[in-house]
Amino acid sequence: MHGTGVPIVTPFSDGAIDHERLTSLVEWLEAAGVDFLVPCGSTGEAPLLTIDERVEVIETVAEATDLPVLAGTGQEGLEPTLETTERAAAAGADAALVITPSYYGSDDAELAAYYRDVADASPIPIYLYSVPKFTDHALSPRTVGALAGHENIAGIKDSSGSLGSIQRIVDHTDEESFSVLVGSGSTYAAGLAAGADGGVLAVANVVPEAASEVFRLHREGRTDEARDRNAAFVELNHAVTARFGVPGVKAALELRDQPAGRLRRPLRPLEADDETELESILSRALES
Repeated sequence: MHGTGVPIVTPFSDGAIDHERLTSLVEWLEAAGVDFLVPCGSTGEAPLLTIDERVEVIETVAEATDLPVLAGTGQEGLEPTLETTERAAAAGADAALVITPSYYGSDDAELAAYYRDVADASPIPIYLYSVPKFTDHALSPRTVGALAGHENIAGIKDSSGSLGSIQRIVDHTDEESFSVLVGSGSTYAAGLAAGADGGVLAVANVVPEAASEVFRLHREGRTDEARDRNAAFVELNHAVTARFGVPGVKAALELRDQPAGRLRRPLRPLEADDETELESILSRALES
């Protein structure tokens, strides 16, 4: 998994997954130049999906694209994570993104043992997923470095939003087969310059062309232009992550004529004033 990845939203209609809309979104994102797709991540409302629903989403995405598929399979316990991972592999996933369990406040030693057991049993490569915003725990770079030596642990998505964290993880993982992925659209170009291999960016749902261009410019050695391109959607990224979250992503997709369906409760649509403000922010990002 290198380049720009999209934690694709999950469209719903009347409470059920809208597979037709999901396929349409996959085709739009692929045409926009993204490098891989991530169904059932945080932006895909994964915590609100059953295991069966996750498998259905993964299968639909895998069937609709030729891009690599990194499927979110992490649950709060080992057994359901293994079940979801095994079924995701059968559904066409190329690798599994496994969030750090958080309910019981596990420390790094417990999490490292957990990830090794998942990786030992998984039929597909495992990517660590450190997202302290939701789990209240960030995997330490030292722990990530120790796990990077496992033959079936292929990378990490670091969603701390900290450039220092990305740099330290890069420094602790010199394995050529281990990918460091930026989880924040605001630090994408800077993370790439610090040695990251790509990113998994919620904002890439909304501006896949711009996010993909950041990676292309970086790969061509045009780092200043990559930073400028990234800067053009930093405010949009803040709006659809820290401020409005998944409801903001889906509202912005609607504004781009890519309807993403309803939200699962307890999530609710944006208020009219917030949607008007989001439209203005999106317009500025698209004009930049």
